[in-house]
Amino acid sequence: MNRFLLSILFSTILISAPSKAATKEINWPKIYTEELFHITEVMVTDVAPPPVAARIYAYSSLASYLVAKETGTKFTHQNLLLSTYLTDQVWESPKILTSPEFSAIYAMLKVGEAIMPSGYLLKEKQQAWIEKALKSKIISKKELEEHVAYANIIASQVMDIAKKDGYLQLSTLVRYTPQKGEGFWYPTPPAYISAIEPEWKTIKPFFIQNLEEYKPAPMAPFDLSEGSSFHRQLMEVYTITKELDEEKKLIANFWDCNPFKVEFSGHMAIGVKKISPGGHWMGITGIAAQKARLSFAETAYIHTLVGLTLHDAFISCWKTKYETDRIRPETVINQKIDQRWKPLLQTPPFPEYTSGHSVISRASAVVLTGYFGDNFDFIDNSEIYFGLPERPFNSFLIASEEAAISRLYGGIHFRDAIEEGIKQGEKIGEMVWSKIEKNKY
Repeated sequence: MNRFLLSILFSTILISAPSKAATKEINWPKIYTEELFHITEVMVTDVAPPPVAARIYAYSSLASYLVAKETGTKFTHQNLLLSTYLTDQVWESPKILTSPEFSAIYAMLKVGEAIMPSGYLLKEKQQAWIEKALKSKIISKKELEEHVAYANIIASQVMDIAKKDGYLQLSTLVRYTPQKGEGFWYPTPPAYISAIEPEWKTIKPFFIQNLEEYKPAPMAPFDLSEGSSFHRQLMEVYTITKELDEEKKLIANFWDCNPFKVEFSGHMAIGVKKISPGGHWMGITGIAAQKARLSFAETAYIHTLVGLTLHDAFISCWKTKYETDRIRPETVINQKIDQRWKPLLQTPPFPEYTSGHSVISRASAVVLTGYFGDNFDFIDNSEIYFGLPERPFNSFLIASEEAAISRLYGGIHFRDAIEEGIKQGEKIGEMVWSKIEKNKY
């Protein structure tokens, strides 16, 4: 064979050679899930409200997706951002990276550091990721500097976008004051926490162009007359919480996800650390990615898709909550029926209609079903860290239905808030997935 043919053969081998990380038996979905959970842990420390947590997941996962995309990775679906308002955004392209996987996770952790009050806690996780990657030969010392540099560039670009979404302006808006009169929300026991994120509707969504299109049907008007829709629902909450069997109690607690739970010991208030509702669904996403044995790129893709969907679903739901400003079951039952009654779950500090769990769980389940298919069974062990057992589900939609009804069992939502919340979430999820399908290769 002459030198020319040898040169061509050698060049072909170099071009077609996979990255170092791709040649190894590496469980990327597991690694991705573990590294993302470090961000979750900081959120729990910060007691991040549910919509804020969703925003953090959206931007941190977006950074990981962008690194994979900008390094030329091919996905099952085309550019995810074609379906969002970021479709024309220009991102920094890298020089050749031997391990885009390393840079993607590092970028994710950097955004987590920048976007959370206690984000500095992730510095040690970044260093641990570097050491882990070097030890497992995902990356070499010689390549480390350029990979970290590119991750920092992407993280910086993502944070530039985040700074323009309206979050920094929230503190300048008029403070929420509970309305006077019957039927309106009021802070609930035991901590009587003020309303959380009343102006979240001003945050910029990724997919939703007009929030009014996702407005749910009107809630039952406040009416304590016997036989009225509101009174029937009120008595349903009061009655069902007195008759819960062990399975229904387990369901309620499994989906509690209340980062604001407070327990009192004498005069001491103790915060009980819990994952957010969005964190639960990001956990389910990681479980599904591992079961499906996704590549790193697809793992980053589906986490970003769910993260962005959660972000938009919370904006829509929170807009509804503060426009309806509806009273919680606990308040009206204590005032009108039984002053000693307590719900199984602690009532979260924001208005009742619609149910946030119902909205965001259904939206997430719809896009996960679109991606993984119908009847994708899985074992949800995302709450083991918080002391709850795993639960099996035959599909994402079934899991979302259980998450929704758990709010009735817990005594913190009326039925119409649950049922209309499911419809609201389904409409958002279907809109997101239809946009994704349009951009399929």
